Amino acid sequence: MIYETRTYRLKPRSVPEFVSTFGKAYEKRQSLSKLSAFFVTEIGPLNEVIHIWPYKDAAEREKKRIKSTQDKKYSWPPKIGHLLENMQSETFVPSPMTPTFAKGNKGPIFEWREYGAIPGKIPEIYKNWEKAIAKRTAMSELVMAMHTDTGTLNKFVHIWAYESLEHRAEVRAEAAAKGIWPPKGRAETLLTQSNKIVLAAPFSPLK
Repeated sequence: MIYETRTYRLKPRSVPEFVSTFGKAYEKRQSLSKLSAFFVTEIGPLNEVIHIWPYKDAAEREKKRIKSTQDKKYSWPPKIGHLLENMQSETFVPSPMTPTFAKGNKGPIFEWREYGAIPGKIPEIYKNWEKAIAKRTAMSELVMAMHTDTGTLNKFVHIWAYESLEHRAEVRAEAAAKGIWPPKGRAETLLTQSNKIVLAAPFSPLK
C-alpha cells in the first residue's frame, strides 16, 4: 500500500470555495478511487489543504489517475486551478504499526507532525516507536505513521486524533509526565520537526 499525499497552498480566503468544488467533483471520482482523508489546516500554515489517496502500488496510481482524467464521467480534475498558489505531491509508505489509514469519526481535531529524519534512520525510529506505541495509543489514537518514498525524502509524518485542543494538551502532558512519550531513543535520528492542527472536510472518510 502507498499513500499519495497532495498538499496545496491556496490563495487567502479561497478554502471554502476549494472544498466545495472539490467535494462536488469527488462525488463522481470516488467510484474510481476513494480518499483516505482530506484535511484543511486550522493552526500552522494557513490556506492549506491536504488530500490523501491510497493505492496498491505506483502502477495502480498511474492507471487510475489516467482514467480519471480521460473518462468524462468522472469530471476530474475539479476546476480549482484559479485558487492555487502551490502544489506538492509525495508518496508515502505506511509504518509497520499503521498498515492502513484509520476511518470514521476519530477527531474532530487532528495533529499532523512532520519530522525530517537523518538519512537511513527511519528503521531506527520505527524500532523505538514499537517499544512505546501501545501505551501511547491507549491515550489517543494514532491515525497514521508513514515515511516518504517519493518527493521530499526522509520525511516522517504521524497523525494523531483528539477530541479537542484541550484533550491534546492533557494527553501530551500526561504521556510526558509518566515517561510514556516521546519514545526512548536517540534524538540524533531527527533533523527537523514541525506540526500543524488540521480539520477534516465534510466528505473526508476520516473525521
